[in-house]
Amino acid sequence: MEGLTPRVLIIAGSDSGGGAGIQADIKTVTMLGGFAMTAITAVTAQNTLGVQAVHAVPTDMVLAQIDSVLSDLGADAIKIGMIGSAETANVVADRLAGLDLPIVFDPVMVATSGSVLADAETIAAFERLMRVASVVTPNVPELEALGGEEAVLGHGCHLLAKGGHAEGKYIVDRVLAANGREIARLEGKRFDTDDTHGTGCTLAAALATGLGAGMPIKDAFEQAVRFVRIAILSAPGFGEGNGPIGHTLGHNPYEQLEG
Repeated sequence: MEGLTPRVLIIAGSDSGGGAGIQADIKTVTMLGGFAMTAITAVTAQNTLGVQAVHAVPTDMVLAQIDSVLSDLGADAIKIGMIGSAETANVVADRLAGLDLPIVFDPVMVATSGSVLADAETIAAFERLMRVASVVTPNVPELEALGGEEAVLGHGCHLLAKGGHAEGKYIVDRVLAANGREIARLEGKRFDTDDTHGTGCTLAAALATGLGAGMPIKDAFEQAVRFVRIAILSAPGFGEGNGPIGHTLGHNPYEQLEG
């Protein structure tokens, strides 16, 4: 399967500002050579300053989108982000159970701006999603809210523990197998920037794309982290708050057209 165009189904919320959520995921999957498909769980009015409004998509409509995609186009990997509600989390977990393909779950709780994107009931329902996931990708506060490394690994999934929210001049990202064995570790210098909106979504989408293409998890992880770091350096500088990263990696197609 490696070398073919991976079909990636993204189950997540929409970010009207384009920096995170479904929009970031589509850009990431496309840039990495995949084919992005979506099941939108929520619509947000959102920009770099925060989330002004959230409208959850009804659970039956989320499930209809998933069934529509899987029954016709199929998928090589699934990425789950903002889930919208506890009911949707449970129904999605039921639908995905038993599927023989990589499932990356990014347990989105709080946006980069600090806005809450999941209530306590929804976070409790994450237990079901972790049981069907191949890899769970929490940041430091999300991992703490989920009970720590042992609690997450106890669901039988791999853990990509993101280090961006930790202190220090260097960021350490790690991948652990379900038995706790460290599979991979990457250390990188922390960039002095506030333009990090969408980094978590992007990392998970990049990981799903690599896994969907048949890459070993270590290689998919390294590609995903490299993509995010280059995207941070390519940030376009939009907005007055936590700006979006640059998913096109600084590439300007108009330069080619003009040439």
